[in-house]
Amino acid sequence: MTRLIDSCYRPINYLRLSVTDRCNLRCIYCMPAQGIQLMPHEDLLTYEEMITVVKAAVDLGITKIRLTGGEPLVRLGLSEFISNLAKIPEIEDISLTTNGILLKNYAQDLKQAGLKRVNISLDTRNPEKFARIARSDKLKEVLEGIEAAKEAGLNPVKINVVAMRGVNDDEILDFARLTIDCGWHVRFIELMPFTSNPCLDKRSDEKGDTLQADFISISEIKEKMDALGKMEPIRAMVGNGPAKYFRFHNASGTIGFISPVSQHFCKDCNRLRLTSDGKLRLCLFSDDEIDLRPVLRDCATQEKVKEIIQEAVKNKPKQHDFANGVIPRKRFMSQVGG
Repeated sequence: MTRLIDSCYRPINYLRLSVTDRCNLRCIYCMPAQGIQLMPHEDLLTYEEMITVVKAAVDLGITKIRLTGGEPLVRLGLSEFISNLAKIPEIEDISLTTNGILLKNYAQDLKQAGLKRVNISLDTRNPEKFARIARSDKLKEVLEGIEAAKEAGLNPVKINVVAMRGVNDDEILDFARLTIDCGWHVRFIELMPFTSNPCLDKRSDEKGDTLQADFISISEIKEKMDALGKMEPIRAMVGNGPAKYFRFHNASGTIGFISPVSQHFCKDCNRLRLTSDGKLRLCLFSDDEIDLRPVLRDCATQEKVKEIIQEAVKNKPKQHDFANGVIPRKRFMSQVGG
């Protein structure tokens, strides 16, 4: 059992690890069209420094690791890093969140290295709309990546759909049908209110082509599902996340709902986050961070890192404070890893 218990008596056993702030897309809810100011390479943690943090966290009871970005597959050497993580016997699950563009090239190697499964971001199956949401024409590559992940055995392959009114809400039922017709595992996620979220900025960019997305709640999405029949709740799928899962009758796929805004799940939060530049974040929606990089580069022992993590966890907030207008301001979503 984990020895990481916060002040709200929540056991912490899950670490989300951002390996890079780079990304090969410019999704409207992650970053502006012109991209972001990238961190100098020397500011990013090395894989060896990340392993030090992971081993310290594992000694405290962390058993699940999710690799994020940016886009994690743009960082060289990721398969070898995963192989090294997989050698840590206490780690029960290593997963990856990706936009899927490069997945066709790496799926088999990732599986052989020890990766268990993937979540793939896909907000639309319409090529023109994909080009506007992701500011890229790489939909074909994403769809190929999904199939490559399935063939490699990175199961269950979960498809993450950020639901946005006025952008892709007209495809909600289409995604739901894929769980019936094709056995997809689709998860709908509420749009999250980062101050730096470009698609929530009502000002248009210089080209005038910014998509203005509005929030749509999971409750409303569920109501739309009535058109396809009754859904039955099922046990949580593999993983340790906040989604609530359902299945239509005779469907081999599943539908998950993640509601960080309308029905938050803070009371069950079991995770920490480490940014690619070494900041330990206790809550996705808080700007509070503990900088581990100077400690790591001062030849800190694993025991010292453990002490810092233990002390930090005591200050993990009870819940986010959206209701009072408090939202993250310092980083774009792509710099945190979701």
